Amino acid sequence: MIYWLYAQLLKRQIAELPAQVCFMISGQDLADAPDSLYQVTSWCNAINAYVSRQRSPPLSGIHGLMFHIATSAPENLEPFLPAIRKISTIARLSLHVGDREECSGKGMEVIVAIGKSGREEITACIRKMARDRVDPEAVDEKLIESCLTFQYIPDMVIKSGGDHLTDFLIWQSVYSELFFSDVNWPLFRKVDFLRVLRDYQSRIRRFGK
Repeated sequence: MIYWLYAQLLKRQIAELPAQVCFMISGQDLADAPDSLYQVTSWCNAINAYVSRQRSPPLSGIHGLMFHIATSAPENLEPFLPAIRKISTIARLSLHVGDREECSGKGMEVIVAIGKSGREEITACIRKMARDRVDPEAVDEKLIESCLTFQYIPDMVIKSGGDHLTDFLIWQSVYSELFFSDVNWPLFRKVDFLRVLRDYQSRIRRFGK
């Protein structure tokens, strides 16, 4: 009961929500708590439903969710893919594993990227432009962004467990707000997520200015 009341209190303190949220976890995190990706997605759906019921002040909900799972051996995480695919029962899931991409479900956009590297993504962009014989003078930010695998700009990036960030979304997250939680991924609860959302509104976003 106390937990529920605290969650309700936190929700009432949220006056602004990030449109795009990215979680960065490790392969071991996924192995320790494979159902947590589904749980976080359900939390976002619940928050959006709560926001839609509020009339004053009007809030915009969470439009997209991404999970990056850092691993050098994506094939070792194959046993946990069924738990990830469960997300498609409550959201629109895009699952990236190696060179494969699966899309299923409907609703809020959720991207799960396993074993992807930001440096590799930038390198692939350069190779694509070279193959297309792009004039160097024509290369600008918009062109590079159009070549990126993940057309996703997170408003906030959450790293649980206190580990360092990976290079994933190294281009896209340059102006993102970073949140480091000392709560390990298997223990990450809805109230921990709500605390991060509450703290997000206290950040003054400058977008590099």
